Amino acid sequence: MSENPFFEAWSTPFGAPPFDRIRPEHYGPAFDAGMRAHLDEIEAIADDPRPPDFENTIVAMERAGRLLTDVGSVFFNLAASEGSETLRAIERDYAPKLAEHGSRVALHEGIFARVGKLYATREALNLEPDQLRLLERAYLGFVRAGAALAPEARRRMAEISTRLATLHTQFGQNVLHDEREWFLPLGPADLAGLPDFVRASAADAAVERGLTGHVVTLSRSLIEPFLTFSSRRELRQAAHAAWIARGEHPGPQDNTRLIPEILALRAERAHLLGFSSYADFRLADTMAATRTAVAGLTDEVWKAGLNRALEERDRLQANAHADGLNGKLEAWDWLHYAERVRQAEYAIDAAEIKPYFAFENIQQAAFDTAGRLFGLEFVEQADVSTYHPDVRAYDVRQDQRHVGLFLSDPFARADKRSGAWMSSFRDQQNVDGPVTPIIVNNNNFAKSTPALLSFDDAETLFHEFGHALHGLLSAVRYPSQSGTSVRRDFVEFPSQIFEHWIAAPEILARYARHHETDEPIPAALVERLLAARNFNQGFATVEYTAAAMLDMAMHAHPDPAAMDVAAFERKTLAAIGIPSEIGVRHRPAHFQHLFSGGGYAAGYYSYLWAEVLEADGFAAYEQAGDLFDPAIASRLRTLLASGDMKDPMELYLQFRGHLPRTDALLRQRGLN
Repeated sequence: MSENPFFEAWSTPFGAPPFDRIRPEHYGPAFDAGMRAHLDEIEAIADDPRPPDFENTIVAMERAGRLLTDVGSVFFNLAASEGSETLRAIERDYAPKLAEHGSRVALHEGIFARVGKLYATREALNLEPDQLRLLERAYLGFVRAGAALAPEARRRMAEISTRLATLHTQFGQNVLHDEREWFLPLGPADLAGLPDFVRASAADAAVERGLTGHVVTLSRSLIEPFLTFSSRRELRQAAHAAWIARGEHPGPQDNTRLIPEILALRAERAHLLGFSSYADFRLADTMAATRTAVAGLTDEVWKAGLNRALEERDRLQANAHADGLNGKLEAWDWLHYAERVRQAEYAIDAAEIKPYFAFENIQQAAFDTAGRLFGLEFVEQADVSTYHPDVRAYDVRQDQRHVGLFLSDPFARADKRSGAWMSSFRDQQNVDGPVTPIIVNNNNFAKSTPALLSFDDAETLFHEFGHALHGLLSAVRYPSQSGTSVRRDFVEFPSQIFEHWIAAPEILARYARHHETDEPIPAALVERLLAARNFNQGFATVEYTAAAMLDMAMHAHPDPAAMDVAAFERKTLAAIGIPSEIGVRHRPAHFQHLFSGGGYAAGYYSYLWAEVLEADGFAAYEQAGDLFDPAIASRLRTLLASGDMKDPMELYLQFRGHLPRTDALLRQRGLN
C-alpha cells in the first residue's frame, strides 16, 4: 500500500499528479481509503461536543475528503480522456459506491442538524459575504439532497442516487462503445470531393485503428467535414445514419432502455422534495428559476431561427436541384449543400480557410489573448508528467508568479469521450494557505501533421479555454466556491464570451497564418469569413434549440417510466415543427449532457441563457471600440475570480451595469 501514489505527498512539479506512476490497481484501494477517511471526518464534525459555529462545521466540511477528491479528480478525468476497458470496469464498480458514499454525507442527520442551527441564526453570526453565501448554499444543498425529509424518504433518496450513478455510467460507456466500434472504410473512389485535410485526417484515423487507407469515424471533427465535402451521397447517408443512431442499437448497448428509468428516478426524487417535475426541481436553483422563463427564451429564439432555417432550406434545395439531385433534400445533404451555397454567396471555401488555422497557432492565440486581457503568461513545462503523449503542460504565470497549471489535450482518440470539455485535477482554494489550480482542456480535433482546424474548431478551442480561465483566475477561499462551481446557466458565460476574440480581426491577422508559407490570412478572406459568420445560423439555432426543448419536455413528462423514447422524440419534434432536413443536435440515446450524468439535465438551455449574457456583455467592448479595454477586462476578471462567492446576476450587474437584454443575442445570431 505504501507504493500507491495516492497515499503519498506529491513532490512533482507544481504538485501535479504523478501520472507516470499511477496504475489502474491503485484506484480501488485509494477510493476505499478516501471514503473511509471522509466518513471519519464527517463523523468527527457531527460528534463535536462544542456548539456548531462556522469554523468547526462549515469550514471543517470544506477541509474534509481531500484524499477522496484527489483520487476522484484523477480517475474520472482519465476515464474520460484516456479510457480503457480496465478503467471502464473500475468506473462501473465504483460509480454506485461513490454515489452511496455521497448520500451518506449529504443525508447525515448530525451534520444537517449543525448546519441547520447555523442557518437559522445566520444573520447573527457576523459572517463575511462569501462565508454567508457558503453557509446558505451548504444548507440548500442538504435540503435539495433530501436531508430534511423523513427517514424512509431519505433512504429512498440514497437508493435513487446509487442507481442513477450506475445508469449514468452505463449510458456514457454505451455511447463510447458505438463511437469506438463504428468506422467507414473509404476506397480511392470514395474520396471524391474530400479536400486534402479531410483525407489526411481519414488516413490518420485508419492508422490509429491499425488499418491501411482511409476511414471515417464517429469523431465529430471527422464526420462533419466528411458530410460537408463528400460528393458520394450514399456514403454521406451511411455516415449520417451511424452518427444519429449512436446509443440506440438493439442489444446490451441500447440506451433507449435506460432513459425511461433515469427519467423516472429523477422525477421520483423531485416528487419526494415537493416538486411537480424534475424540470421544476432543477430550475429552482438556477438563474432562470422557472420553466416559464426558459420557455420564454427558447420560444422567442425558436421562432426566429425556424423562419431563417426555412429560408436556408429553400436555397439549399434549389442548389441541390441545380446539381442534379432529383427529389427532396435530406438531413445528410444539408452540410454538403450549405457549403456549396456558402462558397457561392461568400466566396468562402473551408478548404481555403483551414490552412490558416494550425492548432499550434490558435492555441497560442488563446494564450496571448488571455495575456492581453488579464496579464497571464503560459510557459510550456517539459518536466511535468502527463497521462498521454498528446498532452502538453503549461505553467500559468502573472508577474512571474505561479497562478496555475494548464494541460492541453487537443486530439481525438478511439477511447476518448467525444466532445470538448474543461475539467480540473485540482481546484483553487485558500482555506489553509494558497492552493493553485490544475486545469485541463479536452478537445477532439482530428490529429494530423500539421493539425489544421476549421473556424468552428477554433471557436471551440477558445470556448473551452474560456472555461479554463474561469478555473485559473479563481480567487476564493473555499473549495465549494472555486472557479466553475456556479449555477449551471451561468457557467457557460465565461466560455461563450471568450469565443469572440478568435473572430477579432487583429487576432486573425496575427495568428491565422498559412501553415506552409507563414503568410497571414488575407484581409479580404477575413472580411468574407466574418461576413459569412451568420450563414446557416437558422440551421444552427434550430438544431440546438430543438435539443433544449426536447430536454425540458422529457424532464417535465408526467409518467416517464412509461415513455416510448423514440415515439416521444418524434411527437415532441413534430409539435414544434422541426424540418426533417435538419433534425435535433442530440438525439436522446446519445445525449450525454443529459444522461451520462446529471449536470445538464433539464439544463441544456443553459448555453442559450448564457449567450444572452455574453452577447449583451461583449457589447460593452464593442461600445468601447477596444476589444482589450483595460477597465472592462478588469471587471471581467473580477467576475471570473469570484466563482460562487456572489449570486451570478449580482456579478453580471457589477460587470455590465445593467440587466442582460435578449436583443443582443438575436442581433449576434443575425436573427433580429
